[in-house]
Formats: sequence, C-alpha cells, structure tokens
Amino acid sequence: MKAVFITYNEAHGEAVMEALEKCFVRGFTMWEQVQGRGTKEGEPHLGSHAWPTMNSAMVTFVDDEAAKRLKERLKEIDALKPKLGLRVFSWTVDED
Repeated sequence: MKAVFITYNEAHGEAVMEALEKCFVRGFTMWEQVQGRGTKEGEPHLGSHAWPTMNSAMVTFVDDEAAKRLKERLKEIDALKPKLGLRVFSWTVDED
C-alpha cells in the first residue's frame, strides 16, 4: 500500500479531482489554502499581495498499482502547465 501526497496550484484542482476519479481513487484528505514555493521553478504561492495564488494539498492511501496510475496521470497534468506547479510523492505504508 502507498501513501500518495499531492501538492498543486489551486488552478489544477478540477484536473486533480478528475485524475482521482479516473484512477478509481475514492478516499482522500485535502487541505486548501496551503502556502509554498517549489524546489525547481515557478513562483511562490503565498496568498499575499505580491504572490496571490495558493496551493492545495491532499493525501490518499491506495494499493501500489493505483498509486502508479495516479502518479502517471498527475505528471501528465503537470506537463501541460509546468509553471503552475503540481508535485506528487509516494511512500510505502503499513496496512494495520
């Protein structure tokens, strides 16, 4: 089982939700209005006058195959508009 953590510009919100549906991921926890700045490129998302956009973040716990499909789909979304910002990370979790 994998934990998949996704951070994304709020403009990607609808596309991220569609990716979850297409990958049959039902359960998730989401945080809106998350501030941050990427490690590679792009602008900060701080909700301030100078940097007005914001991020959202979510985590979901899925089987390994679903995690793989979801990560692939999210990377496709990011590739369409890389300056907006969308990152996805996963790690193995216990299922007790």
